[in-house]
Amino acid sequence: MKEYNDFEAWIEHAEDDFRNSGKLIRGSRPSIYGTCFHAQQCVEKYMKAMLVHKEKSFPMTHDLTLLNNLLEQVGVFMGTTEDTLDTLSAYAVATRYPGASPTIEDAKEAIQIAKIIRKFSRTFLGLK
Repeated sequence: MKEYNDFEAWIEHAEDDFRNSGKLIRGSRPSIYGTCFHAQQCVEKYMKAMLVHKEKSFPMTHDLTLLNNLLEQVGVFMGTTEDTLDTLSAYAVATRYPGASPTIEDAKEAIQIAKIIRKFSRTFLGLK
């Protein structure tokens, strides 16, 4: 990564995760785990980009609720529920190991959440 405090670098990585989540769900054998993971990573990185933009420090975490709380402290209100963020947060680690079994519907929901937060973030950051 270019710089930890470079919000454009965070966006570059978020966009890569967004593209990957969309690619992995397509085809006759979609990667449900990969889709959920990359959707979560997209959201996490956009949230961190907004924090960098607001000059708010944050820990290296996958906890989207924690990141959302930090965003709210600096006046950024995404309008997402804690349950939604907690569900996505779980995909950061749980989908990489045996035991978690998200469904295709979970993967589609993860992408939809990522789309909503991506749109909010890009608008907030003044991006197309």
